[in-house]
Amino acid sequence: MDPLDGTKEFIGRNGEFTVNIALVENGIARAGVVHVPVSGDSFIGELGQGAWKLAGDEPPQPLLPTSLDPKSQQLRIVASRNHRGPDVDRIIMALEQDFEAVEVVSMGSSLKFCLLAEGKADVYPRLAPTSEWDTAAAHAVLRAAGGDVVTTQFVPLRYNQKAELLNPHFIAVADASFDWRTRLAPMLTD
Repeated sequence: MDPLDGTKEFIGRNGEFTVNIALVENGIARAGVVHVPVSGDSFIGELGQGAWKLAGDEPPQPLLPTSLDPKSQQLRIVASRNHRGPDVDRIIMALEQDFEAVEVVSMGSSLKFCLLAEGKADVYPRLAPTSEWDTAAAHAVLRAAGGDVVTTQFVPLRYNQKAELLNPHFIAVADASFDWRTRLAPMLTD
C-alpha cells in the first residue's frame, strides 16, 4: 500500500498523486487499485479478470491498451515529471530516430501506468529509483489490461524477492506482445 504516491505532485498541487493498494502473491502483482483523490477516478485490475476505470457515476470502462503495429510510425512515451534523467532522454532521442512521430507526456505518480492501461501511451521507461509500493498496484492494473512491466534485462518485474524493496530500472509497456527488446535493448546500459 502507498497512501500517497506522487509526493511532489501533492506538494505542487497539480492533482497527479494517487493512493495505491496492491495484492502481491509469489512475487506477482495480482490485483491493484490506483485511486486519484482529486478527480475521484479509480483504476482497478485483477489478473485474469480484466481492468477498469471508475469515473464518478459513469459505468465502469474496460481498460484496453492499444496494440502497437511493428510498422507503426507513431509512438507515445510517458515519462516522469520529476525523475526523468539523461538516460531516459537518450532513449527518447533514439526512439525519435525510429518513429516518425513521437509524443512525450510528462506525468507524476503511478498515473503513468494508467495512461498505458487506458491506451493513451505506449511505453514508460523508468531508469531512476522506485520502491515496490510505488509500482505494484499500477503494475497489476496494467497487466490485467494486457500490458506488462519488465526490467531492463527484459524479465518480468517481481516483488518481495529481496530484503530491500527497491525496484530495478524497468520498462512499462501497453502492448506486451510488441518486440520492445529489439527496439530498446541497444539503448539500455544497466
